[in-house]
Amino acid sequence: QVQLVESGGALVQPGGSLRLSCAASGSIVKIIVMSWYRQAPGNQRELVARIISGGSTNYVDSVKGRFTISRDDAKNTVYWEMNSLKPGDTAVYYCNAEIQRRGSLFLREYWGQGTQVTVSS
Repeated sequence: QVQLVESGGALVQPGGSLRLSCAASGSIVKIIVMSWYRQAPGNQRELVARIISGGSTNYVDSVKGRFTISRDDAKNTVYWEMNSLKPGDTAVYYCNAEIQRRGSLFLREYWGQGTQVTVSS
């Protein structure tokens, strides 16, 4: 089986920084895409950034210039560096990955359990 485990969520003041991590474990052959989503109270879950094998990245406009997605393929881990945090960034952040497992030719999508980020003074 494959698991994604996030860490790093916390309460932080406006203007502060936070770094989230998401580690994938299990019978993994390769991870093609790793993404971060977030869901604020009363809102739908939204894709905020993704990083493709090879390093190409995409960001939603609201986080461009403030947040950075990166990955360490040796550790099967994706990182989410958040700077200049605003109250509007308050949400549960979820990691998502498209993974090929051992014994399978196909990619499957996996989700982490989510980690709470609260931006408040």
